[in-house]
Amino acid sequence: MSDTKKRQGLAALAAAGNGEDFSVIDAIGGVRGIVESMLPGFVFVVMFVITSDLKVTIIVSAVLAVLLVLVRLVQRQTVLGALAGLISIAICLIWAWNTHEARNYYMYGFITNAVYLVVLAITLAIRVPGVGFLVEFIRSLPTEHWRAWLADWRGDGKLMRAYDIVTAMWIGVFALRLVVQVPLYLTNHVTWLGTTRLLMGLPFWALAIWVSYLLIADPMRHHPKFKSEHDHDGGEDGNGSESVADAESIAADMPKAAEVEE
Repeated sequence: MSDTKKRQGLAALAAAGNGEDFSVIDAIGGVRGIVESMLPGFVFVVMFVITSDLKVTIIVSAVLAVLLVLVRLVQRQTVLGALAGLISIAICLIWAWNTHEARNYYMYGFITNAVYLVVLAITLAIRVPGVGFLVEFIRSLPTEHWRAWLADWRGDGKLMRAYDIVTAMWIGVFALRLVVQVPLYLTNHVTWLGTTRLLMGLPFWALAIWVSYLLIADPMRHHPKFKSEHDHDGGEDGNGSESVADAESIAADMPKAAEVEE
């Protein structure tokens, strides 16, 4: 894949064993992606603190979110991630507007974090760690022989342990957000809630992505199937690279989906 198109989100983790230089900044969308993810939430908090007017705050935040997408359209850049973010922000703003409570801007974020937490916990319980499942799915996009595909990576003890630990870590990230932020929601501390959302949003996501890479890169690189593929074609897994490229647009949106509160 060319340097002009950086792998993001889980697609970056799916390429962890390729020996490429790993960049956390690129994995979370680059500088522009960071700005687009955090700016709407930052503006919402600042506007509400300054004006104490929910209506004005919502209008300004909505206009900003639309402008971010329009700028990408004008520049003829990919808008999939920006559109996903716009939809998430729209849900948050509509929720706050309909309930006439600024704190409900963050309710959708609570729901998504809780859903991720529960789903990942279930995957650990059934011994198919969710992060591992998604990363391996992106790497190979299996269309048949599902049992053999599952057995291949689940049978690698070191890789499975790494996926278990990483999945548990992501559960901890989502749980910590809820533990810290729900009390602020219940006590209607909107400013503190918005601030903690920003601090525990993309920065936490970047840290989790980096630690995930550190844990899974080496076991992935030493997985027998991965080694045999690289020995066969001189280090480039054509099928795997195409799989990552095909799934990249979906995987890259995960940070934005999980960071809707931003």
